[in-house]
Amino acid sequence: MTTAQDIYPSRVGKNETIMDRQDPVVYDTHIPDSPHALSQQDLEFFNDNGYLIIPDYMTDHVDDINAEALRLKQALRGREELVLEPDSDDLRSIFALHNFSNDIDQLSRSPKILEPVQQLLGSQAYLMQSRLNIKPAYKGKSFPWHSDFETWHVEDGMPRMRAVTAWIMLTENNEHNGPLYVVPGSHKKYVSCEGTTEVDNHKRSLRKQIAGVPRPDSIDSLVKEQGITGIYGKPGTLVIHDCNLLHGSPDNLSPWSREILMFVYNSIENEVQAPYSGLKRRPDYLSCPHPQPLTPTSH
Repeated sequence: MTTAQDIYPSRVGKNETIMDRQDPVVYDTHIPDSPHALSQQDLEFFNDNGYLIIPDYMTDHVDDINAEALRLKQALRGREELVLEPDSDDLRSIFALHNFSNDIDQLSRSPKILEPVQQLLGSQAYLMQSRLNIKPAYKGKSFPWHSDFETWHVEDGMPRMRAVTAWIMLTENNEHNGPLYVVPGSHKKYVSCEGTTEVDNHKRSLRKQIAGVPRPDSIDSLVKEQGITGIYGKPGTLVIHDCNLLHGSPDNLSPWSREILMFVYNSIENEVQAPYSGLKRRPDYLSCPHPQPLTPTSH
């Protein structure tokens, strides 16, 4: 496995800089004849803002997903795919759920999700990562501002910005329970972060990310231009966001837990290379090493 030319350097020991994105946001503006296709208005909103919220889209699946999530929390106890909170033994995330649940694997191939994703990517897609994020009431800790692409580029070797995350709200996401905040339009900029990457950084960063977190002045600059938006919705809401969108979430201080199921889709034409950090690649449960194009199911 070789490393392609690095057009998005980050964590190379230099001062932090903000550069322009060098890749398209929407790779195919054609509107296919499908009930699941995104409209021209959807595509324009995603291109401008870097995310899309579709309320009540996956409501029929929420109970089944929650049942599977509860089963996996018990069945996978003690495995490295389970990540704990930074200051307690409370569960923070579960990775690679599709490897342990046929129902979730089938859901990742649902045309309701896969067709809009492939429309945005302009190609077939593969499932690079699946993840359950859990923010228990009173205990769920924050995720700092970051771009997913910055991590996937530096630590996994994703060469270009041609990936999206599609995620389903399993509980209500409101202004009180540690929701996702985004900086609309920030996906068109790239923060080349200062510092370097430690060996096995993922063992620390999944519990509390430090490397790859932009400095406050960089965030100030982007927020001054674009502002901050909270992503709220009822269970069953589907959200799709661009791989380079700046986002984060605060502690959950409320009495209401917040859980979301996330699928990361990468274009089959954007296969990961060797990590740009020069270190060994992260475990397979964080970045699928054998991309296979997904075909829609009737799930």
